[in-house]
Amino acid sequence: MHEIKKYLEKDLDSFQRNFKDAVKSKVSLLDKIVHYIVRTKGKQLRPMFVLLSARLNGEVNEQVFEPHR
Repeated sequence: MHEIKKYLEKDLDSFQRNFKDAVKSKVSLLDKIVHYIVRTKGKQLRPMFVLLSARLNGEVNEQVFEPHR
């Protein structure tokens, strides 16, 4: 797991920046809750799977970080 995180280090940093921007809120309580969730990020398995899949299919670019609705 450590080796995978090291391999994806730059991409995971980009993910964190994009994720923080995407969940910002003007509601103080909601912002505090989201800050706690982001701070305790766990193993980050989902972002790693997404980033590895993107690399398998080409490259990691801004489109990978866009929220899909």
